[in-house]
Amino acid sequence: MADAKTKTTKETPAEAEEQIVNSEVQEVVAEKTETSTKSIAKAGKRSAKAVAEAEEKAAKEERKASAEAEEVKPKKPVKPTRSRLERRGKKYREAAKAIEKDKVYSLGEAVALAVKSSSVKFDATVELHVNLNVDPRHADQNIRDNLVLPAGTGKAVRVAVFADEDVKGADISGVENITKALDKGTIDFDILIATPANMPKLGKYARMLGPRGLMPNPKSGTVTTDLAKAVEQAKAGRVEYRVDSTGIVHVGAGKVSFKPADLEANLRAILASLKSNKPASVKGTYVKAIYLTTTMGPSITVAPSEM
Repeated sequence: MADAKTKTTKETPAEAEEQIVNSEVQEVVAEKTETSTKSIAKAGKRSAKAVAEAEEKAAKEERKASAEAEEVKPKKPVKPTRSRLERRGKKYREAAKAIEKDKVYSLGEAVALAVKSSSVKFDATVELHVNLNVDPRHADQNIRDNLVLPAGTGKAVRVAVFADEDVKGADISGVENITKALDKGTIDFDILIATPANMPKLGKYARMLGPRGLMPNPKSGTVTTDLAKAVEQAKAGRVEYRVDSTGIVHVGAGKVSFKPADLEANLRAILASLKSNKPASVKGTYVKAIYLTTTMGPSITVAPSEM
């Protein structure tokens, strides 16, 4: 009986070797787990989330690089840029065929071509564009003037007079009437004429009238005491011009329906006015270029000597 209690089970060599291997594996697993736990922080670049994001980003970059290497898309052929004339409408291109590109025309020839090349259905405006050798940043070279065209503008204008009395020929007159309309934001006129005494009353409407070019100004002849004459000139076809920031003057000189002689008379009156306003500080060439065109029509180069 005692021999049975003290008897121990003997292990075979294979079983002993297997037990040793299992213990070694458990030690390695425990060591890796401990190392992994120590290397992963709770927050920051070494946190589990940050590590996972970094691995995902690296994998994404690798896939992208391999995809680009496998498939290289062929470049599409670049179409040549079309010229400005080619991008125009069919009617414009047809009208432009009558005008020689590098030719400089006399004023009479330009007028005839401008009328002929107008292809729109409405009565187009004949426009004069003069490029001057001036710098508008200098006060003496900021050219501005007004004149009455001999043949008129061909446009019916509505004239308002900001004065205490009614003026013959004006479409709207009276300080109270115009003030009420402006308070409502209504502008029913193309030209506003005012007396010097009533100009302070228009100060509150400067932001409304100024951007539209309707604010009366002594230089344009719309601030005056001779109201009847100002209204008559406005109705007869007075135009105002002012050089823009690039040194170019743009003026409407009449309509396509005008007789060529009337258009030429208006154009010569504008050119004469520009010539008389030449600043003394401008030396050498005053006129760089002159162009004549119509609304939506091709441009015609006019000889600067016509000035």
